[in-house]
Amino acid sequence: MIDAVGNPKNLLLLGGTSDIALAIARRYAETSKPKVIIAARPGARRDAAVAEVEGYGLTTQVIDFDAAVEGSAESAVRDAFTAGDVDVAVVAYGVLGDNENDWTDPLAARRLAEINYASAVEVGVLLSNAMKAQGHGRIVALSSAAGERARRSNFVYGSSKAGFDAFYTGLTYALADYGIKVLVVRPGFVKSKMTKGLKPAPLATTPDAVADQVVDAVRAGKEQIWSPKLFQLVMLVLKLVPRPIFRKLPF
Repeated sequence: MIDAVGNPKNLLLLGGTSDIALAIARRYAETSKPKVIIAARPGARRDAAVAEVEGYGLTTQVIDFDAAVEGSAESAVRDAFTAGDVDVAVVAYGVLGDNENDWTDPLAARRLAEINYASAVEVGVLLSNAMKAQGHGRIVALSSAAGERARRSNFVYGSSKAGFDAFYTGLTYALADYGIKVLVVRPGFVKSKMTKGLKPAPLATTPDAVADQVVDAVRAGKEQIWSPKLFQLVMLVLKLVPRPIFRKLPF
């Protein structure tokens, strides 16, 4: 259960090698000692994530999870809840892809959509059912501001995040009567492993900054945040830009 000051006893990281997911664990470690369930593909990155989390003084449980493999999500969520209730589950995996390749390669486009959207929907349904059964829980869904309006430079990725965002926003409504909160997080450009080698966009943020906002928002029971906060205003303005002008913007 989540304690009186908003700290979880058990924290599930789906995509447990994500820089933002690990930063969330680090932030919780500052005020509590949750067990962290790391669901990710086996390998050096997962081993490093486990070592990092244990370095915060936290205990870990490791679960195999590969969003590209059929049946992996079901077994991962089942294994995560077998050992006890999951108080906070973070859906933190995804691929950025290569837009210029993805929009011309049908297999690459499908793979990106299956990982970022189809698998995430399956995970959301599985988490919802498990949390309804236990009677409580919080889901943190790491979406993206890229899903709010399609841009020429990343519309394949953006389209997958648009679907992701719509689904988890819908879950905020569907799960309200069950006492389960869903937080949809819309970061802008995050300086992380995923964006390594890319030129930082204006208002670029960091995994630690996103994690700070996430933990505070979960404790406050919020359902939607932008990171940084100013990005909400930025996206509001961009949505109002006429299409003929928007399509010419250099990003």
